[in-house]
Amino acid sequence: MTANTTLDRELVLEIVRVTEAAAVAASKLVGMGDEKAADAAAVDAMRTVLNQLDMDGTVVIGEGERDEAPMLYIGEKVGTGKGPATDIALDPLEGTTICANAMPNSLAVLAISSAGGLLNAPDVYMDKIAIGPGYEEGLVDLDNTIEENINALAAAKGVAASDIMVCILDRPRHSELIQRVRAMGAPVMLIGDGDVAGVIATTNPEPNIDLYVGSGGAPEGVLAAAALRCIGGQIQGRLLFRNEDEKARARKWGITDLNRKYSTEEMASGDVIFAATGVTDGALLEGVHISADGCRYSTETLVMRSATGTVRWIKGEHKTQD
Repeated sequence: MTANTTLDRELVLEIVRVTEAAAVAASKLVGMGDEKAADAAAVDAMRTVLNQLDMDGTVVIGEGERDEAPMLYIGEKVGTGKGPATDIALDPLEGTTICANAMPNSLAVLAISSAGGLLNAPDVYMDKIAIGPGYEEGLVDLDNTIEENINALAAAKGVAASDIMVCILDRPRHSELIQRVRAMGAPVMLIGDGDVAGVIATTNPEPNIDLYVGSGGAPEGVLAAAALRCIGGQIQGRLLFRNEDEKARARKWGITDLNRKYSTEEMASGDVIFAATGVTDGALLEGVHISADGCRYSTETLVMRSATGTVRWIKGEHKTQD
């Protein structure tokens, strides 16, 4: 996979409008208990603004395929068609359950690269392992045991295995993994959803997450890789297929090695722009807030670009729409 074309810097701020719109739309359904409605609102808003941008965009990994409306489906063309050819990875509402139940860390997330820069794959599960920047490439590896990975990271940090904080999605499929981590004396931070934020957290001193591991959505894996391309760190991913239908969908998008282990660069290469806007308050970003008089709302967005290493936190104040 190669993608060497540099994107127009104006796109950096333009995609902020995209994630802001999705976050605001979803925020109107926070706490209402309707995951599908919140997701659909975010999808519709994201699609509307994407189609206003001067680019020839293709969704290469996202929530579903063409027959699964209202999702922004894999292969969908977005933008005016007049600008640069781009690949797009997206999760209009990361943490649908979080949003529906008014819990922390729900986000609207998007990554754009020059054409050919993002992994084109179906919406299946992905096994993932990620650490922050400053370590030798391949220090942790999906083919190693969790015990080997924790010990390798502990040795590199110069600490005991019991000092390594491991972030894992709280799912029944991870019960054995969680037990093995704790059997080493290492603490586990369980998250209910939002593994893009979980991976990004490995790059920050707070909340002190050293290692992210476990399976989750493939789109979130590619989005996390895009973020790490901008701020440093490393992630490995391997697509997981539950049945022959999922394998057939992978082949449809050109994936022939179904057991391939993808590096950060293999999931997100070239010039990459990543943006996330908070829907609900969380460790990474504040959520959408409405003023007391109902006339204005605020947003907070993290936007990053790999070509320049620029990281921006953008706080927006907007008028409510009639």
